[in-house]
Amino acid sequence: MRISMLALLVATSLTPVTAHAADSTAAAPAENATASEAETIVVVGKGEVRQAQVLSIKDLGQLAPGTSPLKAIENLPSVNFQSADPFGAYEWATRVTIRGFNQNQIGFTMDGVPLGDASYGNLNGLHISRASATENLASTRVTQGAGALGTQATNNLGGTIEFATLDPVDHFALDAAGTYGSNNTIHGFVRANAGMAGGARGYVSYAYQNSDKWKGYGQQRQHVVSAKGLVPVGAAELAGYISYSDRREVDYQDLSLEMLNRLGYNWDNVSNNYALAVKLADIGANNGYTGAVATNPSAGTAWPAPITNGDDAYYSGGGLRKDTLGWVGLKTPLGGMFKLDVKTYYHDNKGRGLWWTPYVNSPNGIPLSLRTTEYAIKRGGLFGTLSGEIGAHKLVLGAWWEHNAFNQARRYYAVASRTDPGQGLLDWPTNPFATQWEFNFATETMQYHVADTVKLGDVTVNFGWKGFAVVNKANPLIAGGRAGGRISAIDWFQPTVGVAYKLGQHGELYAGFAQSTRAYQSATTTGPFSTSQAGFDAIKGTLKPESSDTFEAGYRYADSRINATLGAYLTNFHNRLLVVPTAAGIVGAANLLSNVGGVRSAGIEALVSAKLGHGFSATATYAYNDSTYRDDIGTLKIAGKTTVDAPKHLLRGELGYDNKVFFGRIAANYMSKRYFTYMNDQSVGGRTLVDATLGYRFEAGLAKPVELQLNATNLFDVKYVSTLGTNGFGFSGDAQTLMMGAPRAVFVTLKAGL
Repeated sequence: MRISMLALLVATSLTPVTAHAADSTAAAPAENATASEAETIVVVGKGEVRQAQVLSIKDLGQLAPGTSPLKAIENLPSVNFQSADPFGAYEWATRVTIRGFNQNQIGFTMDGVPLGDASYGNLNGLHISRASATENLASTRVTQGAGALGTQATNNLGGTIEFATLDPVDHFALDAAGTYGSNNTIHGFVRANAGMAGGARGYVSYAYQNSDKWKGYGQQRQHVVSAKGLVPVGAAELAGYISYSDRREVDYQDLSLEMLNRLGYNWDNVSNNYALAVKLADIGANNGYTGAVATNPSAGTAWPAPITNGDDAYYSGGGLRKDTLGWVGLKTPLGGMFKLDVKTYYHDNKGRGLWWTPYVNSPNGIPLSLRTTEYAIKRGGLFGTLSGEIGAHKLVLGAWWEHNAFNQARRYYAVASRTDPGQGLLDWPTNPFATQWEFNFATETMQYHVADTVKLGDVTVNFGWKGFAVVNKANPLIAGGRAGGRISAIDWFQPTVGVAYKLGQHGELYAGFAQSTRAYQSATTTGPFSTSQAGFDAIKGTLKPESSDTFEAGYRYADSRINATLGAYLTNFHNRLLVVPTAAGIVGAANLLSNVGGVRSAGIEALVSAKLGHGFSATATYAYNDSTYRDDIGTLKIAGKTTVDAPKHLLRGELGYDNKVFFGRIAANYMSKRYFTYMNDQSVGGRTLVDATLGYRFEAGLAKPVELQLNATNLFDVKYVSTLGTNGFGFSGDAQTLMMGAPRAVFVTLKAGL
């Protein structure tokens, strides 16, 4: 079926491709950019045979320092980004969807190194905000379709997001910045660079951020230390990068619509009132709500107003993450016709997800304990490409291998007493009194790709394929009702093909097709092993990996003043895997998992970015997406219903000004209604948010002008629901799975450089 389809598409040259027309490894184009390059904010994918755009360092630099680079891409067509904090960095609530696909179905890389699937549970990677300080990123490349052939990802059904770090410059340079603002936010950054023309060069940097939560009590804090170096070796280049991150964040409380209406927008956990948390735990035990053993009958059984149950507020929750990520790469010519680009990498992660639960007693009899989900990743890999030109053909052969050893455990720690929790909200717990389950997972990934780009006058044809085998193994040290065993996803032929036709000096038509398959996840909280052993044994022989077929076509235009694109797409998503929780998400019971049919997504995307003259610029994007389920689930009639968290309309507009002394921009972001149940009986309304930047540059006798920058997020202080599905999506009815968006926040930054 696939072979005949590929032959037809090649013959007609009317279908899209997901390999870069110039380089199917599809590393972000600005991987070798320096801070002085990339003046254009948005660049459309000229020569590409699919929808793609690149955001430059200039765009990242106008965000409030400390902002996740994921927030910057929300201005691109079909990209829906949500978080519950002003910076888009609070990971429990961070969500990205593209064309209706969620972030676990999107590929993420940095300098080509795989970052995994952006799961909060850290099973195979890390968020970009922990891999690099935003100030060290040169560009962000977004492909809204199935992504490039050479992307190091086995989950990119719905696109890829590829980050590239800044290269060091060939002279001494020192950059520093400091930020202060709303919620007692402090952000600092410093980078020292050394190098010589034609010789070795490198930099080391340090970024620090600490911010109070905008509601409730607690901090969100991070340290990031990074270094990068380049060394010419004859005609070759040797490069290396290493980064260490220590991130700690206190959670916001997940809400339902009922809780929002009853308790209000600013409702949160009681992290600054331990005595109240103990009292609520006692009441929940006394009235039977939590099932914990009652040890203090005098607390009574009545909830204090406005609380009506034990899940309205907890003592606290949080996330702790320590990551070390490094790579070494070599680029070298081979003869006069070929070049080799190879990298090896290693990532070490330690993490804890914290929740002070009233459902389990501590050994001292208090009906409150600290429950953790614990993570440990040790993964390493190697990837590379061999490319060369033979006549009109540019040929690329690439491969990627990774071994991921992942340990995940569920443990419980005692609180010290009724008056002392025994540890701070951001401390790493020690000495557990119980382990509910613990697993060692091993995931082996082998992927290869082949691509050929043929340039025939004004026509560029690109075709190829990739294939992979991903083997997942789960070894239960303590089973705890979860499954162990082995399962694999193998698909050696995932074709892509497309054509680009040049129209005049600046215009271009493109069309293409791409097929992609998603591997399974190795974790107790998601994927095949999150079910019971009996459930896993029943499905492991019949379960199918998710896959997608994406058709794209469009027109793009680029000259010295205008970058624009207009495209349409159709994606058929097959073998959708549905994880059905058997209890409230916070409880963490074993799931049910099965293939439940498909989804069809169709839409249009438009972007215009223009330099208006006299320092003014403007960018406008619009996306329409119609994503619907194609099959019912048993007696649940969801066929034809809109996909959860998939707004039909996304509209963004931005006006900027920069005369080299004064600069600024104002950006408006509209999103239409979103559903958070499969039956579409629960939804949140649309909203429009406005962000603004103002800045002033002045000479101070330094190598670079000093910059004073003012940023405001949610300028008009709109109250809205941001993230959906923090505790998953249900079939129908309200659920405690929503996050509120942050109110207006203002930050001032001073930047200087030598």
